[in-house]
Amino acid sequence: MKSPAVVFDRVCLEFEGKPLFHNLSLHLEGGQSTCILGPSGCGKSTLLKLIAGSSSLPYTGSITLDTRPPGGQQVAWMGQNDLLLPWLSLLDNVLLGARLRHELTESRRRKALSLIEAAGLAGHEQALPATLSGGMRQRGALLRTLMEERPILLMDEPFSALDALTRLRLQNLSARLTQGATVVLVTHDPLEALRLADRIIVLAGTPVQVVEIIEPDHKPPRDPGDPAVTDQYPGLLRLLLNGEAA
Repeated sequence: MKSPAVVFDRVCLEFEGKPLFHNLSLHLEGGQSTCILGPSGCGKSTLLKLIAGSSSLPYTGSITLDTRPPGGQQVAWMGQNDLLLPWLSLLDNVLLGARLRHELTESRRRKALSLIEAAGLAGHEQALPATLSGGMRQRGALLRTLMEERPILLMDEPFSALDALTRLRLQNLSARLTQGATVVLVTHDPLEALRLADRIIVLAGTPVQVVEIIEPDHKPPRDPGDPAVTDQYPGLLRLLLNGEAA
């Protein structure tokens, strides 16, 4: 079964008395990875919160996940803060969702251990979050989200605290594990977007507008030297710089 599309239809939202979205319409294709790029404060994280079903953001218009309302059991969300529970080990944090749903099995535990090793965290399974670096905590939060195996995956700057080589490894792991899911990834990194996205949506302005939609060639994850990445990177960077200036 194909993962659901996410549809914004003439969505309006004010933030601190100013219009953040005005008649914003978007169609995020089901089963594809969409990267959202744009200047800080343009509403990228707010988009994810609306898809996740946040009740603290009153809006007009409609948001649907196919025919369903936002949020619910079909969505997994990784925010900018790792939110690891400080009294649980790394392994128990990664397995938290399964434990809360009473679905903790030996096969789930083996999968979590396999992901921890793939993320370069072997040997830290029983470590508490306070003993881990920021990048290690971010990796733990990413693994916890990937373990949910939901049809819609929302990620807000999931690789921002990682060094370059670890970032590439985790990007590849994430792309492999989320094939077939509807992924919406917010990033400030145009190279990351060109590596991971089936579709890139560039936002700018107040209220925010879609200024460009890019569909790179080849399927993600793309090698950093792929022409679909290297040929489009300069133009995408210029576009973002113009958006920041605006």
